[in-house]
Amino acid sequence: MDLEHRRAPVRSKGGTAHLLPRLLRLPDGSARTRGPLFLSERRPVPARRPADADMCPHTGRARLGYDRARVLFEKYAGLDLHQLRHSAATHLGEAEVPLQLIMGKTRHKNPRTAMRYVKPGAEAIAKATEVLAPRRRTH
Repeated sequence: MDLEHRRAPVRSKGGTAHLLPRLLRLPDGSARTRGPLFLSERRPVPARRPADADMCPHTGRARLGYDRARVLFEKYAGLDLHQLRHSAATHLGEAEVPLQLIMGKTRHKNPRTAMRYVKPGAEAIAKATEVLAPRRRTH
């Protein structure tokens, strides 16, 4: 994790930067420096131990699966976890982030599926038109 820049490598789709400080805090008040952020409630049994990258080295708990995260998010926040992902991608599109970057962030492989997030406004279209306009000569 890059704590200074509030970034972490993405192993799958999704993520919420505003939760990082709370997710990094350990029970003793110190901050975790590595391992998954969203953790299951209990430690896995030895027969079902996941890869080391999916284990928190501080707590021994495993990475929380998407299905369980979806249930918890709906139960406690009353929101749809997948819709949160769509909202974030839409905000990127509204901020005129290039489609290739939105695809990288959302892990979409096909530009068609990521296009739903790119809806340029009138100002963005005017800027694009200016790029194509012939330059005026000034003497």
